[in-house]
Amino acid sequence: MYLRQVYATKHPAISFEIFPPKGNYPINQLLEQLEIFSQLKPDYISVTYGAGGSTKDKTIKIAGMIKENFQIEPLAHLTCITSTKDQIHSIISDLSNHDIENVLALRGDIPTDPNFVFPTPLHFEFASDLIRELRKERKFCIGAAFYPEGHIEAPNREIDFKNVAYKAKQGTDFLISQMFFDNAYFIKSVKKLREMGVNQPISAGIMPITNIKQIQRIADLCGATFPPNLLKELKTRADNPKHVEDFGIQYATDQIADLLNSGVEGIHIYTMNKPRIAEKIIQNIRNLR
Repeated sequence: MYLRQVYATKHPAISFEIFPPKGNYPINQLLEQLEIFSQLKPDYISVTYGAGGSTKDKTIKIAGMIKENFQIEPLAHLTCITSTKDQIHSIISDLSNHDIENVLALRGDIPTDPNFVFPTPLHFEFASDLIRELRKERKFCIGAAFYPEGHIEAPNREIDFKNVAYKAKQGTDFLISQMFFDNAYFIKSVKKLREMGVNQPISAGIMPITNIKQIQRIADLCGATFPPNLLKELKTRADNPKHVEDFGIQYATDQIADLLNSGVEGIHIYTMNKPRIAEKIIQNIRNLR
């Protein structure tokens, strides 16, 4: 099923993000986690692509497992920064062969290797280029990402909004936001995009705080800021991981409750492969949908 159909019938759509196991960690051990995720009945589950496309084979295999074993629609991430156009077309064929119909088209993060050269004529330079190519295939429902506080590489938020609007017009069916901790950023950015003619469904990306150092590192990478009151609450719990986790679950729940009241079209939970955390949040919001 194309996810555009999910967004047309589910208000809001609830989805999870998971990532493939790293290194030699066997994929099958992820099945136990997926079993728990599936019992929460998400509308779809997205599978990340790994830095530099390092897990692309696992991404496709896991997406196929989600669809075949659990009858849940998968959303396969696809980045273009480290894959040539020919390699992208090969991946597209693999996706089709595994009956994957939904793709989140991303540029991907620039590798830290100082010898890495990008862009080149052999690559798609932007996510918008990848989206346009995927649309030619007429096989996929295509998602794209945006940053409520602006992309860290953009000169300013206004230019970034224009880039998102342009990307949306290249054939995007829906958008998913990066994580944020202040709902005002998301609500204002959605309003701005609507004013610019972006009418695709937009899901809010929510990452529960379960580890302070980890969340600070991830937030730095995507440009998410911490409201002063949130920082204060985290500092008071810094010496007690259980208290941090409990607070993080409640904070995410409160974020989602506020977003549901504002009429958000989708909630996308960045689970960090922690099904019990997702389970607690879903239990908390069950009566709010």
